[in-house]
Amino acid sequence: MGGIIWLASYPKSGNTWLRAFLHNLLRNPAQPAEINQLDQFCLGDSQAHWYAHVAQGRKPIDMAVEEVAALRPLVHQAFTEAHPDTVFAKTHNLLGEAHGVPLVSMAHTLGAIYIMRNPLDMVISLADHFGLSLDDAIAMLADPNAGTPSTEASAFEFYGTWSQHVASWTAAENERLIYLRYEDMSAKPQRTFRRAAEFLGLQPPKARLDKAIRFSSFKVLRAQEVKGGFRERSANSKAFFRSGKSGQWPSVLSTAQVDAVVAAHHEQMKRFGYLP
Repeated sequence: MGGIIWLASYPKSGNTWLRAFLHNLLRNPAQPAEINQLDQFCLGDSQAHWYAHVAQGRKPIDMAVEEVAALRPLVHQAFTEAHPDTVFAKTHNLLGEAHGVPLVSMAHTLGAIYIMRNPLDMVISLADHFGLSLDDAIAMLADPNAGTPSTEASAFEFYGTWSQHVASWTAAENERLIYLRYEDMSAKPQRTFRRAAEFLGLQPPKARLDKAIRFSSFKVLRAQEVKGGFRERSANSKAFFRSGKSGQWPSVLSTAQVDAVVAAHHEQMKRFGYLP
């Protein structure tokens, strides 16, 4: 029996990018790892089939949210039993509780890497992913009840506000957790991804690190999606890998929209250097 290392983030913050990097780093393939095989490398906290597995075939969509919440610790235990050693698991959940049950089971947790992104840029991707207007996406980031319901494919997720989400994962110093900024993953990839590797106890040679970074670049991931699709793409979006750039918000958001984001998230934006 192993334990879980969480790859955690608010949606559209770079989680898939980190998963692709780690997949390529650890498996060291001769060609870029296939994006539609990421779920073979990293389990998904909301994947409905795990809940059906521990609930004798019942699907989350057919249960009350309280029932789904109660199953979450059992799903996390099943993650650890499926692998003899460490297992990676993706989550978009806030580090807290929903319906009286922890969204992240500490008894099964070894550590976590948290990825964050400037909400001024993230809201643009979020709007595209969820099929929202920019104003509605900004409102979602400020909604303490934000999340997604259970579907045929997924158990419900609970995000809270962007500020609540970031604070929940980063407020307390913990040697078993590090955070990465999306912007540093883009601007300083060697330094940032090496930090992630070293957190996991790895010391990859420079050539292997550089290859994993190259194989998980936005250009490569986007080309794979264009060629063969990506099963994690939202039905609302034309592409999951839409732009990948930082600093787009000045040309997309109005002054009023920027002010709304800053007013709602000033404290956490200041902490991490995101204030305009």
